[in-house]
Amino acid sequence: MKQSEREDEWAKWMRAAIAGDSRAYHRFLMSVTPHLRAMARRRCDQFGAPKGDAEDVVQEVLLAIHLKRGTWDPKRPIGPWLTVIVRNKLIDSLRKRGRHVHVPIEDVIATLEADEQTDATERMDTEALLERLKDPQRDIVRSISLNGAGVRETAERLKMSEGSVRVALHRALKALAAMYRSEAQ
Repeated sequence: MKQSEREDEWAKWMRAAIAGDSRAYHRFLMSVTPHLRAMARRRCDQFGAPKGDAEDVVQEVLLAIHLKRGTWDPKRPIGPWLTVIVRNKLIDSLRKRGRHVHVPIEDVIATLEADEQTDATERMDTEALLERLKDPQRDIVRSISLNGAGVRETAERLKMSEGSVRVALHRALKALAAMYRSEAQ
């Protein structure tokens, strides 16, 4: 199957998933994960990240896809949207390690601006998962991942150190990914 045919199939499944078809969403995730894994490995090599980071990046990407699937514009190709998510999650991973990241201008040009609107179903799914987290993890994920606040701002508001907020965010995202995987099976 050609790349464009595969992406057309992914897009069809994602459109159905956004409309509420959980089987289509499962097919999408099963089909796209090996591609995401290969892309993450290539990006780790490209940016000099340890190969072991690729799987963590994939888990972060899958969680981001789940939380942000409503931002994908169904009229646009899904491949570039996925590529941007992988790139951004790898950059986030490198930043957490304190590495300086140089992003080639070609990657920035390929970035498609996504609509920030989310549908009610996605918000309910997200809220249901978040409610299963303990405080302050729930508040940290909402603040940083959903509301776009920075680590420093969140740390100051919660009267925590920035390092503690980062650790709590990382653990919360791992817990959310595990919850999501258990529900997707």
